[in-house]
Amino acid sequence: MAPAGVTGVNHITLVVTDLSRSVLFYRDVLGCRVRAQWARGAYLEAGSLWLCLELGPTAASADDTHIAFSCARAEFPTLAARITSGARVWKDNRSEGDSVYFLDPDGHKLELHLGDLASRLAHYRDAPPNGFCEI
Repeated sequence: MAPAGVTGVNHITLVVTDLSRSVLFYRDVLGCRVRAQWARGAYLEAGSLWLCLELGPTAASADDTHIAFSCARAEFPTLAARITSGARVWKDNRSEGDSVYFLDPDGHKLELHLGDLASRLAHYRDAPPNGFCEI
C-alpha cells in the first residue's frame, strides 16, 4: 500500500505590494470571486481554487515557476483576450494545448491553460522528449 499523500492544491498564497490593485486584477481580469478582504490580505475563489493575496514585499522570480489556471474551452478565447489586454505576456506558448503566459501586477508568473495531465501525457507519448518515461 502506498503511503498517504497530498490530494491536490489546498490554496495558493501570493505576496502582493498593492492589495487593492491585485484584488482588482484577479477579480476583473481573471474573473475570481472575492470572498473576504482585510487590511493586509484577501481570499478569492476561482472554481475550486482558494487564492490568498497577502500584502508585503515581493520579488518576481527569473525561472519558469508559475501557477496555471484552467477555464472552460468555450471561454478560452474571451478570457485570453481579456488577459492579454490587461496583463503583460512573459512567455510564448510552446507546450501542448492552448496557453497564455502572463504576469500579475506584482510579477507573479501565471498561465491560462486548456488541457490536463491526460492530454499532456498523450502528447508526450506521440512526441516524447529526451528521457521521457511514463510510470
